[in-house]
Amino acid sequence: MSKGMNPVRTCIATHKRFDDAHLLRMVIDPNDHHRILADPGRGLPGRGAWITPELSALEKALQRRAFARAFKTSRKLDAGHVRTYLEARAASPTRECKEDRH
Repeated sequence: MSKGMNPVRTCIATHKRFDDAHLLRMVIDPNDHHRILADPGRGLPGRGAWITPELSALEKALQRRAFARAFKTSRKLDAGHVRTYLEARAASPTRECKEDRH
């Protein structure tokens, strides 16, 4: 990969590929294995999954049960934290995911 290029990731909802700066990384909470956390800073441990940072993409991922596939689990997963993050982000839509990094 050339210097200055970001990795390309696939959205679990839309299956479209984007530069990772335009997607939100999510992980399973290491303290509660049924909860999915938004990880805009990309510093949380564990297998990551990527989604277009829009509520419509979250809804599509939930309908398709994309989280269980992406995280390779049969558990029922709670995406409430991701929903809360996306709702707050929608209130200030000028921010990109890469700007959310800590």
